[in-house]
Amino acid sequence: MSRETISQSISVVHPISLSHGRNAEVWDTTGKRYIDFVGGIGVLNLGHCHPAVVEAIRDQATQLTHYAFNAAPHRPYIELMDRLTAFIPVDYPVSGMLTNSGAEAAENALKIVRGATGRSAVIAFDGAFHGRTLATLNLNGKVAPYKQKVGVLPGPVYHLPYPSADNGVTCAEALKAMDRLFSVEIDVNDVACFIIEPVQGEGGFLALDIEFAQALRRFCDEKNILLIADEIQSGFGRTGQRFAFSRLGIEPDLILLGKSIAGGVPLGAVVGRQALMDNLPKGGLGGTYSGNPIACAAALATLEVMTDAHLQVWGAQQEAAIISRYERWRAQRLSPYLGRLTGVGAMRGIELAQADGTPAPQQLTQLLGLARAAGLLLMPSGKSRHIIRLLAPLTIEPAVLEEGLDILQACLKQLD
Repeated sequence: MSRETISQSISVVHPISLSHGRNAEVWDTTGKRYIDFVGGIGVLNLGHCHPAVVEAIRDQATQLTHYAFNAAPHRPYIELMDRLTAFIPVDYPVSGMLTNSGAEAAENALKIVRGATGRSAVIAFDGAFHGRTLATLNLNGKVAPYKQKVGVLPGPVYHLPYPSADNGVTCAEALKAMDRLFSVEIDVNDVACFIIEPVQGEGGFLALDIEFAQALRRFCDEKNILLIADEIQSGFGRTGQRFAFSRLGIEPDLILLGKSIAGGVPLGAVVGRQALMDNLPKGGLGGTYSGNPIACAAALATLEVMTDAHLQVWGAQQEAAIISRYERWRAQRLSPYLGRLTGVGAMRGIELAQADGTPAPQQLTQLLGLARAAGLLLMPSGKSRHIIRLLAPLTIEPAVLEEGLDILQACLKQLD
């Protein structure tokens, strides 16, 4: 199968061609089976081709395949927004808009906060990833490969250290850096918002320090700055809760959604305080495909399945299996490159590091190939591309999860 017509600027982790999938298993065009610990990079919390999602897509496709909501509203969009805003665990009135992706949600959030505050500066964090569109590039806390060769980016954007027990940056260190930022770099009164991931995805599955999150919420309230939580990868049950910000004891002003919102169909959203969402003039928000009826139907089916009881059980089971296996590997000294276990809930990363603690990206690249040959798909992350992202569907069968961990165990032993 020729790939000459596909831009070579698109990076591919696994040089295979997939044919079909079922829950946590996929098959390539040669018939080879793989256990999927990538999950479409966090899109498939309910697995491949979940029956309820497939049925909803088929049913909607016989009724209305598309209509632009800003031309004429349609029932799936209205029903989804009712369900989605009720699904957001905050105490204030919520409204929102649907988008085509997480990056588009972030772009629209920037417009919303500018309209609400009259300010333009944004504070993001080292290691962050918020998308590949032009404005979101500047929010990302990593230059290569996202910001290379694209010139001046929309701003102003400033970055702070991301405090987490997973990277050794303390709350005190992050607050000190924030104090310096507002003393040296920018007037705090020019800042529209902070944007932060409750658990960094691309950054290596780093869980945000709770003390810092609460200090940041207080600071934003004192300075009339808005707080955006990017839950695109950490949301919809990945940490065992509906959204990861709940473990922090805070309520953000705006929340970015995407990835697992619609069971594999492209969809995103910005939701938050109603007054913020309504502040732009009529026509200031919208889009031709945003909230496509089929995507909305898939999202409605996804929310129907994602009950709190299901999320807690799925998250706890997967978390327990990963932690148990990791602790056994550490006790056995399975590999000299086995580093820290990062993240929270079922959103876990395994670091590969040298004996002195420095990253081991070459070993991770070797691991990707070994695991793929053995029938397991893995995804890298981290500043140095040295942390394995574990993103198996939450619905993975226990036996399949154990089989995947067995393969990972055998491959870790082979690293040199």
